[in-house]
Amino acid sequence: MSPFKTAFLAIAFTATILTTAGASGPDVGMVIERFVYQRFPNAHEHFWVINQATVEEDEVTVDVSTVVRVPPREVPVAERFLLLIVNGQLAAAQMVPLDGEADCKPEEA
Repeated sequence: MSPFKTAFLAIAFTATILTTAGASGPDVGMVIERFVYQRFPNAHEHFWVINQATVEEDEVTVDVSTVVRVPPREVPVAERFLLLIVNGQLAAAQMVPLDGEADCKPEEA
């Protein structure tokens, strides 16, 4: 399977999960967009991709990769974050190494 098809299927699957969860307040995409804008206020271009997401009642944990172009740098900056969204609001953010592994699974008792 091509990388494009794999990425498309991952995004479609994540969007389906987040849509059926019905997070209250702003949607997850708006929360991520606001976070990226606040993190990189001088960026000319950006995009982000949800790598993994877990929904648990009113909490959504999102593993998101961002790529931004911030002048005067010619090379885009790539970063990865774990975001905790509670009741439609960003509650916490943690930077994760790009090649590291993030665990968005719920804790087991």
